[in-house]
Amino acid sequence: MNERLKRNFNNFHKAFENLQIATDKAKTDLEIDGTIKRFELCYELSWKLIKEALSDVGIICKNPRDCFKQAFINSLIKDEKNWLMMIDDRNKLVHTYDFGNSREIFENIKKYYVDLYEWLLKKAGEYND
Repeated sequence: MNERLKRNFNNFHKAFENLQIATDKAKTDLEIDGTIKRFELCYELSWKLIKEALSDVGIICKNPRDCFKQAFINSLIKDEKNWLMMIDDRNKLVHTYDFGNSREIFENIKKYYVDLYEWLLKKAGEYND
């Protein structure tokens, strides 16, 4: 694993651990909002990790959608459909904050995204072997 990939992996790993804790404990509006912010950070770090992991094997991608598609083709992630849904959810949060949308996205974080991030962490960790 090259140094940049290792740094991206470690940053994502720490952010993901924090997201897991927040997701498990979030009950109040403030805690849910904090969890959503942690999700946004994991989103940014996940696609940078994917971009670097793919680059390490000679695949160049320039944006999250391309990276997620290539990562799925190369078995770095599972469930391409929900990774692409994640892009839409993240964009809804960043561009048009709506309380109702944020609660729906919080449910998606718990139902889909934590599992997807966990899978990515496992697969990216295999680059250490």
